Amino acid sequence: MEYVEIARAESERGETVLRAGNDEGPRAFELRVNGIFVMDTVETSTERALARQALKLLEEPQRVLVGGLGLGFTMHEVLADPRVEECTVIEIEPALVGWMRDGTIPHGPRMLADDRLRIVVADVAKALAEAPEATYDLVLLDVDNGPGYLVYDANAAIYREPFLDTCRRALEPGGALVIWSADEAPELEESLRSVFGRARASLHDVDLGDRSEQYWLYVARRASS
Repeated sequence: MEYVEIARAESERGETVLRAGNDEGPRAFELRVNGIFVMDTVETSTERALARQALKLLEEPQRVLVGGLGLGFTMHEVLADPRVEECTVIEIEPALVGWMRDGTIPHGPRMLADDRLRIVVADVAKALAEAPEATYDLVLLDVDNGPGYLVYDANAAIYREPFLDTCRRALEPGGALVIWSADEAPELEESLRSVFGRARASLHDVDLGDRSEQYWLYVARRASS
């Protein structure tokens, strides 16, 4: 499929580009950040699976934080769970939030209409650092393609112990942190173990129609009091 650029935004972090397919049939959209493919609307199973697998960890995932809006599919899957009472999405790029709100991304207004949803334009590291202790039952981080495929160099800090400890503090006792990665990240797993005491990595197969891919979920739980 060929894509044409339909929206672009520049910030101190670089460029965010939205492209649309020009083939016949339902229009597809693709998001790129600093030239790196982030996601599209042709294949959304990994974004949805991140949410589903994470939600299975808890009996009552009432308050959920999603780091990274993307094209909205992780958030949308979280809100499909009736146990979720509040979903907070932290997105650093205001232009992306604007494209979802104004219909530049056509499914955006519908997805953002849920009353349980709160969108915050901020750096997820700063937002979590400012959150009161034990704010969330579940934190999902999908801010880029994992520690080996950063869209911003500064995102490397998200996979290191100081920020992971910030996540631990923001979780309710028994709450879970789940991080998506496009590839195996043993250093991330070790950092999670150092902060949380235990961590688990799971490999997932994804059928993309004409090919198969794999991705990793890294899970850690805050100890119950």
